[in-house]
Amino acid sequence: MEYRMIEQKGETQMSQTKDGRSLVDFTSPLCQPFFMQGGRHGVLLIHGFTGSVAHMRPMGEDLHALGYTVMGINLPGHATRMEDMKDCIWTDWLSAAKEAYVTLKEKCDLVSVMGVSMGGCLALMLAQQMRPAACVAMATPMAVQTKLLPLCRIAWPVIRTVPWGVNPARDALLDKEYDLGYGGFPTRSGWQLYLAIKEARRNLHAVCCPLLVVQSDADSLIDHKSADVILSGVSSTVKGRLSLSGVPHLCTISRERPRIVSAADELFRRAEKDAR
Repeated sequence: MEYRMIEQKGETQMSQTKDGRSLVDFTSPLCQPFFMQGGRHGVLLIHGFTGSVAHMRPMGEDLHALGYTVMGINLPGHATRMEDMKDCIWTDWLSAAKEAYVTLKEKCDLVSVMGVSMGGCLALMLAQQMRPAACVAMATPMAVQTKLLPLCRIAWPVIRTVPWGVNPARDALLDKEYDLGYGGFPTRSGWQLYLAIKEARRNLHAVCCPLLVVQSDADSLIDHKSADVILSGVSSTVKGRLSLSGVPHLCTISRERPRIVSAADELFRRAEKDAR
């Protein structure tokens, strides 16, 4: 299903897709990149595949309240129109994350990275290449539960888009105000997601910074062994796992958000002590 924005009298109106999902007004303030000035320790927040910075905003506000300088970005092809994703490759997403990291590092003495889903893969790649103070990888796939993702490479000329579908049980467990993302993805973008996951996994050994891996037992999208693969593959001497219970993949806007923020804060404070 193609996404289209309907303009009436100068205002963006909401519409519905055939699967019943509301179209998102990505001009909403919640979907805009943010920078919150705080202390000398900066935290870069990276959303996931088909998501938007809205998925990271509540966590950013929590971290800012704890004294961190916080930056949240929209990855290329996201928070506009779903069709814009098809012109992006995974290195575009990594380049955007790197650029944001460099910008934040110019303003802060220390920079840590946090990402959810594909954003967690990008956070791991930053940890491999940029040496942040610490890294938090949330709901980060080292494989996905569906075995069809690699087929996106050959399927996209015939099947142009893949809908996420409607899941009322999932939606009830998330903060609807911030659940702002695409209702599906261009099939060719699925292949780019596969490549990003593969690249993050291939170089896990290059992750040396303090690391926290967050994963829910109710995550229906990623392979449940993902957290174990990450923790066993990295070279970090300081590493840990936060196991969540009963919340879906998008844990950053779930009831478990305070636990994630508390664990991340503990990791970041330890990184600060180690940097002295």
